[in-house]
Amino acid sequence: MTDLHNTVAGRDRTDRVKVLIAGGGVAGLEAAFALREFAGDRVAISILAPTEEFVYRPMSVAEPFSSGRAEHYPLAELADAAGAKLVQDALAQVDATNQQVRTASGAELSYDALLICLGATLYKRYEHTTNVDDAHMDELLHGLVQDIEAGYTHSLAFIVPTPMPWPLPAYELALMASERAWDMQTDLSVTVLTPEKAPLAIFGADVSLALSRLLTERKIEVVTSAYCEVPEAKTIQIHPSGRSLKADRIIALPELRGPAISGLPSDNGGFIPIDAYAAIRGVKHVWAAGDATDYPVKHGGVAAQMAVTAARCIATLAGASVEPQEFDPVLEGVLLTGGRPRYLRGQPTGANGAPPELLTLEHDDHPSKIAARYLTPQLAALTPGSRGSINAAVPVAAAK
Repeated sequence: MTDLHNTVAGRDRTDRVKVLIAGGGVAGLEAAFALREFAGDRVAISILAPTEEFVYRPMSVAEPFSSGRAEHYPLAELADAAGAKLVQDALAQVDATNQQVRTASGAELSYDALLICLGATLYKRYEHTTNVDDAHMDELLHGLVQDIEAGYTHSLAFIVPTPMPWPLPAYELALMASERAWDMQTDLSVTVLTPEKAPLAIFGADVSLALSRLLTERKIEVVTSAYCEVPEAKTIQIHPSGRSLKADRIIALPELRGPAISGLPSDNGGFIPIDAYAAIRGVKHVWAAGDATDYPVKHGGVAAQMAVTAARCIATLAGASVEPQEFDPVLEGVLLTGGRPRYLRGQPTGANGAPPELLTLEHDDHPSKIAARYLTPQLAALTPGSRGSINAAVPVAAAK
């Protein structure tokens, strides 16, 4: 962090540092609210995003079952609450030498600090399957749910591909489908095929074991260390076992690819390489957070924590009294089951000793699917049926 502190020492601290955040998703918004909390008026924040809405995607898995929906929020209102200017455009190219970006419309924007929060692109890994797209879940799967209810579908398989995306939705869809079949007293066999060594192993052995028990109770088969091909309709070839599985319907999670931004480094998958402070390797004053990075866990809560890591560094650049901290995420999530949801917690590194948990939640609990310290209370203020209105950033602790 020496270069960062040297830059601060040479800056007139009465100047406002121009911070450009590319992306209006979880990471981008969390960074904007965190920066306002850390640096106040020391920063002038702009959010560059091509859309007018922020869509809370994690609840989309419940839409085909009519048990939840992805909420839509006005991006301009969220940006205004963070004290940020919304620029309606898309990032096309970065000129890190001159600290400028070019947008899709051809505009050039300068920055003192740039944070890339563009997310990943969904790629359909398999033919002969229904490929999950969280922007169109009800459209894709509502007919399947109707077939389960009517008893037309008797076998269902969910594939988690490699490279592995966030696997939680596969288990949620499997559990909700199984529960719906049980409710309707129809016969349905459900199989989850995953490259993981154990279900949701990233949360730790205790959570994985508890989830395995739940899946067994629901009579859901899980095939682990499975690398799948779908050579024809209703047929899955599983490697390395050589097993062949037949299913009436096959649902596949998407493969993720990085944005491969012109002017920035990227790996073979298009993902941006970052260091322990979310700084892009080999590029000054440019950070990245979320699914666009080469950090292997692709999850909104992780993206939010990464954004805060970057925000602390940028606040330091602006001369704020805040110390940079290395990125060391705690994994938190809510597993929808068709019955009572489960709260999950674990940690990939185990560095700070967060104990793994899988807790059953009551029906009247409404936990956030993404634990974002700064963004979550803002969304709660805008959600229909909640009390209060959106206001300046009021941080709340993520569940511990």
